[in-house]
Formats: sequence, C-alpha cells, structure tokens
Amino acid sequence: MPGRGGAGPAAPVESEHVITATGLELRAGTRILLADTTVRLQHGDRVGLVGRNGAGKTTSLRVLAGESQPYAGTITISGPLGYLPQDPREGDLDMTAKDRVLSARGLDVMVAQLEKVHIQMAELTGAERDAAVERYGRIEERFSSLGGYAAESEAARITSNLGLPDRILEQPMRTLSGGQRRRVELARILFAAADAGDGTMLLLDEPTNHLDADSITWLRDFLKSFSGGLVIISHDVELLAAVVNKVWFLDAVRGELDVYNMTWSRYLDARATDEQRRRRERANAEKKASVLMTQAAKLGAKATKAAAAHQMVRRAEALISNLDEVRVSDRVAKIRFPEPAPCGKTPLTAKNLSKHYGSLEIFTGVDLAIDRGSRVVVLGFNGAGKTTLLKLLGGREKPDTGAVEPGHGLKLGYYAQEHETLDPDRTVWENIRSAAPDAGAQELRNLLGTFLFTGEQLEQPAGTLSGGEKTRLALAGLVSSAANVLLLDEPTNNLDPASREQVLDALRRYAGAVVLVTHDPGAVAALHPERVILLPDGSEDHWSADYLDLVELA
Repeated sequence: MPGRGGAGPAAPVESEHVITATGLELRAGTRILLADTTVRLQHGDRVGLVGRNGAGKTTSLRVLAGESQPYAGTITISGPLGYLPQDPREGDLDMTAKDRVLSARGLDVMVAQLEKVHIQMAELTGAERDAAVERYGRIEERFSSLGGYAAESEAARITSNLGLPDRILEQPMRTLSGGQRRRVELARILFAAADAGDGTMLLLDEPTNHLDADSITWLRDFLKSFSGGLVIISHDVELLAAVVNKVWFLDAVRGELDVYNMTWSRYLDARATDEQRRRRERANAEKKASVLMTQAAKLGAKATKAAAAHQMVRRAEALISNLDEVRVSDRVAKIRFPEPAPCGKTPLTAKNLSKHYGSLEIFTGVDLAIDRGSRVVVLGFNGAGKTTLLKLLGGREKPDTGAVEPGHGLKLGYYAQEHETLDPDRTVWENIRSAAPDAGAQELRNLLGTFLFTGEQLEQPAGTLSGGEKTRLALAGLVSSAANVLLLDEPTNNLDPASREQVLDALRRYAGAVVLVTHDPGAVAALHPERVILLPDGSEDHWSADYLDLVELA
C-alpha cells in the first residue's frame, strides 16, 4: 500500500489498542473496491477516510468496525470501539434517549433502579420503607463509587452540546426522528470514549449530519483533543482540516488505499503532485510504447525480424500494464428534477395539523397552502417537527388532528433524509422500477446511468449502498416521478461537493413547488424561497435574508 512521508506513527501506549486489517479485499458484487490492503489504526491516529461517492468508504468503515465481513483478509480489533454508521441504529426503542446514552457505561440500569426504589420509598411505610431506604443507600453508594453523578453531568454536557435538550432525553427512542436518534448514538459513543480515553477507537461515518453549526464546532474541538484512534468519513472540509493528522485516500479507479501521514492541507498538495506524476509517467510510457509498436509493425513485415517485432510488442504492452491508471475527472450525477405535471392553482393544502408522541406535543394547529410553483422553507430548532411535518404532507404518517388535502392534479415527490423511501432489501433496479412503474426499461437504465448506476450495480441491494449512493438513488426516483410538488428533507446530506452543486442547480431550475427542510444555507439560496414556516408554532412569514442565520442553527 503506497504511503507518504510526514509525521511518523504515534508512540505506542503501554497497553496498545489497535485495529489492524491484513490482506483486505472488499467487493460490491464482482466490482473490487479494495484489493490486498494492509492498514493499521493506533493510538493518536486521527485519519480522514476520503474518496469519491461510491468508492467504498462506508463499506470499508463497516468492515473495520467488524459489522460486516471482507471478501478476503482479516480484521483484528484490540480494545473498545465506537462505531457511528450513517443510518441510525434501532436498538431498544422503548428505552429513553437519556438511558441510551448512559448505557454506554452501564449506568442506565442503576439509574432505573434508583428511580424505582425512590418511588417505593415515597409509597411504602414502616419496615418496608426502611428496607427500601437501605436498598437505595446501597445502590447509590455503588453508583457514586463508579462516578455515576459526575458521569451523568458529563453525559448531560455532551448531549447538550449535540443539540439534545432535556425534553428529548426523556422521550423513548421510538418517538425520535432519525436525525435525533443519530445524535443520541453519537452522544453515546463520545460519552463512552470520554471514559475510556486513549484506549478507544472511534469510527465515525458523516458525524456532522443533522448537527447545527454550534454542535459541529463543539464536535470539531472534541475530536481535535481526542487521544485515541479515529477514522472519520466526512464531506465537511473544515472538520477534516482541523482534526486529521493522516489521510487514507480510497482510489476507486485503482482499487487501492493511498496513505498520507500528514495533515489535510499538506495532503491536498501531495495528492495533486501524485496525480501530475502519474499523468507524466503514463504520457511518457505511451509515447515509448507507440514508438515500439510502430517499429514492430515495420519489422513484422520481414520474416527474419518476426522475433524482434514480437519482443517489441511485449515490451510496449508491459510499459502500459505496469502503470497506475490515470484518474480521470470523477463522474458527477446529472441531476435534473422532473418537468412538473400540470396541476391546479393550489395542489396541496394542510389544515389544523397537529402531532403528538405520547404526552409530547410536537406541533399543533399548522395550516399550509402550497400554490403551483411556490417555494417554501421550513425552519425550527432540532426536534421542532420539521421532518414530521414533511412526513404528514407526504402521507407517510397520519396527523392527530387536521387533514392534508390534495388539490387538482397533485403529484407528490418525497425525499426522506433517512432514505425511508428506499427498500433496503430490494436492488437498485427494483427500487427505481417501483418508483416509476410506467416507465420503459431502457428509459430507466438511461436515467440510472446519469445517476452513476450502471452494470452490476443495478443488482446491488439498496441497503448496501453508501449514504451518497442512497441519496443519488432516491433522487433518481424523484426525477422519474413527474412530480409537481417536491418535499425535500435535507437533500444535500452525504453528497460530495460536486454532487451537491448538481442538486443545488436542479433546485434553481425546477419549475414546480418545493417544500424544503435543510441545514444547508446553499440549498436555501438556490431555492430562492418566497415563504418560511416556523415550527413548532406553525407561523408563516414572507422570506427575508434575516432568516438565513437560522438555517444552520435550526
């Protein structure tokens, strides 16, 4: 595996905790993502795992975490490991968010015991109450000896910095949005890491998804000071520049992992230099090979020179075959939202919508009228119900009160931030077929090709795709829909910069109506919204630049 100079490996700690991959080979179907690779993560390594969408970054991280098996090779994990996948884990959905975080150190059980005995102390009398008081004292003593109260305070600090208020922490996991569950999982991992210190390995796949600007800043500082081993996949260049001291570049062209033992800024220069060198080497080799082939053709016409000609051909072929492939410019999905089908003046109306999860009120009394071609942004702090509102408008959930009323000719297109519109057990082809059942097979193949799905990838289960690939597949389904109202929930998450620009350009050009939820100011600027809906109050206002500051905070 190629490597570059720079800061050497961190000195091993007394009890070394490492992840080692030996002879690793990864495949997606028969496509080789990574071949015969050996790599090691140890204490002090803060690695940025980068490469184009679909190169295999998420697959690589999943294998390093022991969540799936490589096609060949071995993975050895020594010490505690925290792994944040792109899609939130289900876990125990009846557990509260607070208990889920505390469970990282096994404290949730004792907290539940303390709460149970505390209730008994209030309800019982006489000897039974005395026994409960004694039991409470024993549990509390053990809880304190394990640093329980300090740990609770530490967990509260982490969750607060990740934008999880107390009211969210007291809710069962099943009532949380996908983004909230993912932030709970991130808090749980960081809470465990703060206890284990440099003995922990963290593998984080797009950890800034669903975080506001303040939370991203806090996470950046946390990871900068983290002393264990870290591998992070992120499209947040500022995060990579601030945190990583090594870069692993997964080259989709060559199926190799290039290791750069250096900071992000130095890596960018080194990578550009490497690409220029490969192009020069290939150009020189191709020139020499061309001369040899021309000479061989001349000699081959003479029987006495046939052996020499054959040797020249072999030398020319060897010159080319021994070269690394030159990286062509990464292909970018050509994203264009559909030409909207004809519809009435107001294709979508919602009246008096409210939604509760148990005793928790998400929002109430929301009215909304989406006119033909209108452009609306939904704003609100995390947990205010933005994703829930889009699910109600899209018919994915039912309101507790009120109704969503389709107007004349309504054709809805819904993009879900957690890709719930995709069936993970069905293939890429089966998913696009169900999204556009009336389209011709060749038309759909052409469409998938523009979204960079070709050949055997069409038979790949959607659940095995990376976050960026799932985003592209879900957007391809939208394009095939002829929708005249698009409900878009964080459509630029998981995308590399080039693909994100394609989505923004598609937003600018789309002639239908859009209801947009996003933390991306660039997406709002591309939309040129006319109105804003503020949750949880459901109040409506004309859009102004004053609201732009709320986008990243919301």
